[in-house]
Amino acid sequence: MSAFDVQRVREDFPILRQEVRGRPLVYLDSAATAQKPQAVIDAIVRFYQHDNANVHRGVHVLSERATEAYEGARETVREFINARDAREIVFVRGTTEAINLVAQTYGRKNVGPGDEVLITHMEHHANIVPWRMLCEQTGATLRVIPVDDRGELVLDAVDALLTEKTRLLAVTHVSNALGTVNPVKELTRKAHAKGIPVLVDGAQSVTHFPVDVRELGCDFYAFSGHKMFGPTGIGVLYGRLERLESMPPYQGGGDMILSVTMEKITYNRVPHRFEAGTPNLEGAVGLAAAIRYLRSLGMDAIAEHDRALMAYGTQALESVPGLRLVGTAREKVGVLSFVLEDIHPHDVGTILDREGICIRTGHHCAQPVMQHFKVPATARASLALYNTREDVDALVRGLHKVREVFG
Repeated sequence: MSAFDVQRVREDFPILRQEVRGRPLVYLDSAATAQKPQAVIDAIVRFYQHDNANVHRGVHVLSERATEAYEGARETVREFINARDAREIVFVRGTTEAINLVAQTYGRKNVGPGDEVLITHMEHHANIVPWRMLCEQTGATLRVIPVDDRGELVLDAVDALLTEKTRLLAVTHVSNALGTVNPVKELTRKAHAKGIPVLVDGAQSVTHFPVDVRELGCDFYAFSGHKMFGPTGIGVLYGRLERLESMPPYQGGGDMILSVTMEKITYNRVPHRFEAGTPNLEGAVGLAAAIRYLRSLGMDAIAEHDRALMAYGTQALESVPGLRLVGTAREKVGVLSFVLEDIHPHDVGTILDREGICIRTGHHCAQPVMQHFKVPATARASLALYNTREDVDALVRGLHKVREVFG
């Protein structure tokens, strides 16, 4: 951690300076939404103060500047994930919309009765429900790669599940409920060997380590701005250009067309074909600022900080009497999910809140994996680049307080 000055990083996040309930804020809920550095806040304010106008169609100077900022953000995203072409970057509201877009465009065009869509047992609901809906609409079947008791995929099952009926594999890069890092490069290789495209849910990965979509080889990659220290309401769907160009529009309206008559509509080129209506301009600007901030720190340095803090946090939590970690994969990042013996996770979260500690409790929009581990819910502490060992120590003290309250 010597190469990563976490105390200096914390100074960039104004929200962390406050006290809550008379105690210094300990924010351990970044997997739900991450806090924003001043650089992102300033970029959004500056856009509204100086450049705010609608994009693409205006000939006045503000519209030209707004368009330059918006399309510049697309190029910033392209560089960040090493896509080949800026046309492969589609701005959406977030990971959820990105997956729904693929399900209702690529899926509706290529999945039919008797076909199969393959997902995993650890998916977030956003990577389950759209595929279930697609299967109900088309008569296809949803198949599932199982997980073991460590929270790792049962890779021996993959080859048998990838069949001539499989039309798409959709898999999370990092489980939001367990922290498991899945071998998406290997999974993509296996799927492509049988001509099966792959979608990766990257909502929990892009903040923890470098992501190179060309190295992974996937066909689609989705992530959200608000989980990577950017604004809410903005996200990205990366799609290989040939995939996107083969897909019909997702929604109708302005900017996704080239011409409209009452007799005929000519649709716009990729990526604008998938960006109907006025886009989230300040969101794109803020997302670009968040990416620049991450790159200024260095993704490799962030990853090393994360690994060290996860190791420290795992060891610290294992010392708490009656605590059981849920998800002990050999490779995991960002997430420490646990249950305390005979104490409901919601009670754990409520008492920790009184100590100024923010964690998440519940099923984390991953009910199937909760059912696998035979728990209704877990308490989840999620770590980010601004968290410290002192935050982990405060969590452990808070958990001892929880045990005292419940005797």
